[in-house]
Amino acid sequence: MKCSFIRLAPQLNGKSSLVSKAIFKASLLSLTFSLTACFIGASLPSSRSDPYETDDAKRGYSIPIVDFSKVSDMQTIVDREPGQYLGHVTTVLLDDKKTILAVYPKGHGKGQIVYKRSEDGGKTWSDRLPTPANWATSLEVPTIFQTIDKAGKKHLLLFSGLYPIRMSHSEDEGKSWSELEQIGEYGGIVALGCMERLNNGDYVAMFHDDGRYISKPVNGKPNPAGAFTIYQIVSSDGGLTWSSPAPIFSSRDIHLCEPGIIRSPDGKQLAVLLRENRRVKNSHVIFSNDEAKTWSTPRELPGALTGDRHTAKYLKDGRLFISFRDTTLESPTKGDWVAWVGHYSDIVDGKEGDFRIHLMKNYHAWDCAYPGVEVLKDGTVVTTTYGHWTDGQQPYIVSIRLQPKDLKNPPKP
Repeated sequence: MKCSFIRLAPQLNGKSSLVSKAIFKASLLSLTFSLTACFIGASLPSSRSDPYETDDAKRGYSIPIVDFSKVSDMQTIVDREPGQYLGHVTTVLLDDKKTILAVYPKGHGKGQIVYKRSEDGGKTWSDRLPTPANWATSLEVPTIFQTIDKAGKKHLLLFSGLYPIRMSHSEDEGKSWSELEQIGEYGGIVALGCMERLNNGDYVAMFHDDGRYISKPVNGKPNPAGAFTIYQIVSSDGGLTWSSPAPIFSSRDIHLCEPGIIRSPDGKQLAVLLRENRRVKNSHVIFSNDEAKTWSTPRELPGALTGDRHTAKYLKDGRLFISFRDTTLESPTKGDWVAWVGHYSDIVDGKEGDFRIHLMKNYHAWDCAYPGVEVLKDGTVVTTTYGHWTDGQQPYIVSIRLQPKDLKNPPKP
């Protein structure tokens, strides 16, 4: 496959949801929709001559699986409502390192946003908390982040995607929230998928779209679907306003989406793990060595890291804990909620990592595990998600707590 290079659009000075519709230029849209396979290139080493190649050896994995799926003492039911689908969770850990906020929809992506709080590291959870009225109008998976602006002020931001992407803001650690307001004249799927603070204090965030929602729908109907495109936007004020979207990679051959970002241990590199939605390749990864100005060619990950909605946090010992829905082409836990434990260097070098964890069995072919992952002060991992945890019933929300001892000394393969 041949790819053409483009440069990221410069950040605009205008404020997104608070200013004019001119923030999203027609020329950028025209460029975006004409792409068939493009990326912002960086000269990073690749261990393969063809980054899209998959052979039988890479379809599965050989690292051991630690099975905690039946250890009920690790599991806490966060929310369950008979007959009601409770879906895709994201979480944020506050500065006290024990308070966790969780948001999720009453429905598959689309639906009223439910809001809960745990003040003891996920052991117990509040009742459903009051929310702004228009949180009930959410059209897509809600995502939540904490930011700090260049003046040192902290913010909580909640996003809801499709067209347009909207944002809600809190300045009191989630005790009160603004209504959802659009951040610009653009939309996207599972927006915002991930966010990272850059070395200059700006924030970069990513999402994807397949052509249906990036621009305003005509006559209220989504635009025609086309290539899957990864976009990034930038904020210089702690996430209160955002630039217009710039495409990073677009392709009809591989459907890369749902970005999950990780900064390297030395702080010098960014890696983004990507779901492959055509289900013909493994998940992929891209790298940046210049603070998201340019990105490498997408490269397949090992089967051990193939899944949907990768969410990664560093453990106290320096390894990564990455939670996701298992969509590995060949896996005994395919469709279930799993986690991967390994080193950042394993991702760079294309290695399988240390081991996998089978977190919970999902009684559905695939519908589960858009997980939040938080690491508490003592090293406890609290990971929270939805799934069909009881056969024949609607999905509900479960949180799992893993102690540092649970993540050591896996069985030998």
